[in-house]
Amino acid sequence: MPNGFDIPIPFLNTSFHVYFYGILITVGVIAAALLGAAEAKRRGINPDFIWDALFWVVLVGIIGARLWHIFTPPPSMVEQGITTKYYLTHPLDMLNIRRGGLGIPGAVIGGVLVMWFYCRKKNLSFLALADAVAPGVALAQAIGRWGNFFNQEVYGLPTDLPWKIYIEPPYRVAGYENYEYFHPLFLYESLWNLLNMSILLFVARRFEKWLKPGDIFYFYFTTYAIGRFALEFLRLDSAQVGGINFNQTFMIVLVLIGGVLLFLNHRPKRAEK
Repeated sequence: MPNGFDIPIPFLNTSFHVYFYGILITVGVIAAALLGAAEAKRRGINPDFIWDALFWVVLVGIIGARLWHIFTPPPSMVEQGITTKYYLTHPLDMLNIRRGGLGIPGAVIGGVLVMWFYCRKKNLSFLALADAVAPGVALAQAIGRWGNFFNQEVYGLPTDLPWKIYIEPPYRVAGYENYEYFHPLFLYESLWNLLNMSILLFVARRFEKWLKPGDIFYFYFTTYAIGRFALEFLRLDSAQVGGINFNQTFMIVLVLIGGVLLFLNHRPKRAEK
């Protein structure tokens, strides 16, 4: 299965390889910005703020995604000697994102930090803007996950289910070389993100008068974390830190944080004496 295509550069007598993964990430970013701008406008926020911050959100998001991978490399890469120590001693490889290795949690954290600083600079409500862009982020994740399909990565345990996916021998995780068909984990997460986006858009409209600033944002990362936590049980190449599935553990923390923030947002206020 091709993971991209070559664009010839005649005057250099060479070609440039374009990865489907990168194309899908770009499409996801544009889709997220369009949906975020529409939601911002519906909420009375100038949609230009979305486009104004987009470049920095994407840039720092990519940096955050790469750092997440560098500090939590999957076992398959560790077996090849590509560890955190390797990256720290080979800085050029740290920058070579064309070889893969981007962690979604790092991308979201990086994007959130940029938005927070941007809102402070523009004197905007961070929670209000975060509520507007949250559904778009879920949409971007749903689209971007299809890049894993072309890279033949982010698949689950072997299966004979009708929707199984064939993985070519070079891309099979060690210990599973004799299996051909696996759970399409990327598809499961893509569908979960689409469901998350749909729920967020529905809740934002159906319960608009009841919601408080931050609710949609908190609900977004709580729901995402629940799905990601469950899907990690199927994943074969999960990042391990100290023998613990780091991503799955982090998702538990996110669920707890999201639940606490939602509770605090709606806890009864004490009557003033």
